[in-house]
Amino acid sequence: MPTAELVVGIGLRPGTSADRIYAALREVLCDNTIGCLATLDRRAGEPGLRAVAAELGVPIKSYSAAVLAAVDVPNPGSRTFAAVATSSVAEAAAVLAADGAALLVPKRIVRGVVIAATRLGGPR
Repeated sequence: MPTAELVVGIGLRPGTSADRIYAALREVLCDNTIGCLATLDRRAGEPGLRAVAAELGVPIKSYSAAVLAAVDVPNPGSRTFAAVATSSVAEAAAVLAADGAALLVPKRIVRGVVIAATRLGGPR
């Protein structure tokens, strides 16, 4: 994957540690530059996610379940829908935060953290 500034959607459970989130980001995205993290509004205040954003020096964009549910994604999940009332958090949040850019990295689950990414200003 070429180096690019990425918009990263993240799905996580409450209480997920910064170490676990950061490890998942590194495993999926290697050394690519992250420009923004995006997630479900009720996860944006999670201490682990906030710590990772602070360490990376990037903002967290958040969206309601209803807004995320309106985004067409390639890998919707029924378990995600049952848990948070949208079939996608990571993929939908990444697309929304990148103003509709196509997914560069479809959702990947690493030790319970869901990661998806788009390129900032990438193709639609």
